[in-house]
Amino acid sequence: MIQKLILVIHPLSTEADRLARLAQKYGPVRAESDPEAALAVFAEGNVAVAVIDMAFAGSTALKAMVHPPTGVLLAGDDEDQVSRAADEWPPGVDVDFCRTSPAAPRELAFLRALGRVVEHARLNTEAADLRLSLGLQDAKVKDVLAEIHEIKGLLNTGFIREVEKRIAIEAQYVGSQKERQRVETTLRKIYGADDVSSLLDIVPEIRDIVQAESATVYIIDENEVIGRYLKPLVWDNAFLAHSDFSKYIAPLEAQDFAASVARFGHDVSVANLTFDRRLSKRYTAFLKTPPKSLLGVPIMHGPNVIGVLEVYNKMAAGKLNPEGFTREDLEILRGLSDHMAIAMTKLNLIQFDPLTGLLRPEPFFEKVLQKVNALSKRRREEGAMALVMGDVDWFKAYNDRNGHEAGNRLLRELAHVLKLSIREEDLLCRYGGEEFLFFLMGVKSVEESFLLTERIRKNVEDHYFELQEFQPRSNLTMSFGVTIFPKNDGEQPGPLTKPDLKRLAGEADLALAEAKGKCRPDLAPRGPTDVPIDKNRVCNFVWEEVGESKKAEGAAAAGRFVRERRKYERYNVSTPFLFRENGGFKVAKTVNISLEGARVVSDTALPPLQTLETILVVEDKAILIKSDIIYSEKGGGDPGFYYSGMKFKDLTFKEIKGIESYLFHFRRKDTLS
Repeated sequence: MIQKLILVIHPLSTEADRLARLAQKYGPVRAESDPEAALAVFAEGNVAVAVIDMAFAGSTALKAMVHPPTGVLLAGDDEDQVSRAADEWPPGVDVDFCRTSPAAPRELAFLRALGRVVEHARLNTEAADLRLSLGLQDAKVKDVLAEIHEIKGLLNTGFIREVEKRIAIEAQYVGSQKERQRVETTLRKIYGADDVSSLLDIVPEIRDIVQAESATVYIIDENEVIGRYLKPLVWDNAFLAHSDFSKYIAPLEAQDFAASVARFGHDVSVANLTFDRRLSKRYTAFLKTPPKSLLGVPIMHGPNVIGVLEVYNKMAAGKLNPEGFTREDLEILRGLSDHMAIAMTKLNLIQFDPLTGLLRPEPFFEKVLQKVNALSKRRREEGAMALVMGDVDWFKAYNDRNGHEAGNRLLRELAHVLKLSIREEDLLCRYGGEEFLFFLMGVKSVEESFLLTERIRKNVEDHYFELQEFQPRSNLTMSFGVTIFPKNDGEQPGPLTKPDLKRLAGEADLALAEAKGKCRPDLAPRGPTDVPIDKNRVCNFVWEEVGESKKAEGAAAAGRFVRERRKYERYNVSTPFLFRENGGFKVAKTVNISLEGARVVSDTALPPLQTLETILVVEDKAILIKSDIIYSEKGGGDPGFYYSGMKFKDLTFKEIKGIESYLFHFRRKDTLS
């Protein structure tokens, strides 16, 4: 519990009250739906933590009123938006975020996130108060003790003892301040770390704070052979290279101290390891000094264990302490592991997609470039690699029927299946929406790349996903497009660049279009009784499916791609889109949108190659524009829906600026190729 206020700021008074009732677990709460009233509360200087809805997260007035040690928890339904908003707050303010909304309360996640912010605010407040109250430094203590000895002959013994006792307590107090300052310095370094290496540089300081001889930091990883296992990033004070991991790993099911911590999410503290069966060979064979005592704590992200922090051999005055680690050591290590978890999670958000845990496109391309350009020239000339674009079949139908939360669960589970389906040397990223991009290393031919991709496709097809029985084929499947490089065109392969990779990704996307059956010469919508087109296939670039010539369809697909290609970046944005039909307007919605046009989904087909009066709803504005229908095609299932490509006509400067301003908020999202 904290004594200062938790201030909840939300534009909906009912939602503000709901969050306030939850927050009462941690202390007194005040709810405000008016930002001006909230500013007045801040001015009173009695706010420990502010819970702020996304609607007010960008308020410069609120940002100006929040100063350390006050903590901030941003709340909203879109994790990407909330994460970006948190990044835009002043660096000195402790800001975290969570997903919650009236439609999807996620109360447990909200309470966990709020608990972290409250605890961090409490620690920061205590540290600030202690700094202010620190009246005696080491020099002052020595001076006072000297004065005591000088006046011993003048004062009675009882009084002197009382004064010396108080001075001893004050000296101990000053010592505790030094320890707190060390912890605070370490925390600042944890939150200041901008990459994994700088975060791991802090491990020796953690070891010294709890007076251990050595320390290890693990993260949880997974592969097909071992399953889930602990991979040490730091082992026995040493940073490990990738090739060193294998002999130090611990499968989560092993009889092992660290594996036990990760498996059950519980702390382990043992003063004498001699007869403990969890003392596995990893410790006895590979630690520089035989372990006598051990303390391990889980690194948690919400309810999930993402790693383990472990220290060995408690020291005192340079010698081994036979009593092992203390309760205070455990509390300190727990607190530091919590802060490391937050920092590790925030670092991962830079490289990894928060929903699936897979790489984002840009870090994926960087890692591919590092792998390819690290190869010798001869190996690049003799070998081949492949980029594979995969897309979930009828994902829109799954989302529409089962809801976005079910769609998110599906993508998380699918990412797990895909990760287990690739080899150790391959790479995988979430390319956007339900698209995934793979890099396959060292394939020798088109056929080999096809076989590797076919294995991935089959793994997805054979896996049971929740609610897949309602899909058009009563199964959840994926389609894939493959392209290999370097090409056998007689040219000497030079260093690979990012534009090269994006061009190759475009080739894989073209092959994916054929795999999904989007290469028909007629783009007119089919009848409602038509069977859904074949998907769940692997196609290679050059418009040739393995074992079957598709050159005519390939030409049609290329033509479709040219017709659908746009000059401007497209964004996955859903907003109402109205079109005139039979004297009135019918409502559709956008799937993605750019400055030039939109892809919309509707329950009826639109007449191809015609111009319609349309209305694009942008936030609280309606823009009346004319749109050319480039194509309209059935999206699958019964009752079906239709996808249509729309090209805006004769936009005024004001209309362009309005759409541009709206899309600005989505610029940091993954754009479509």
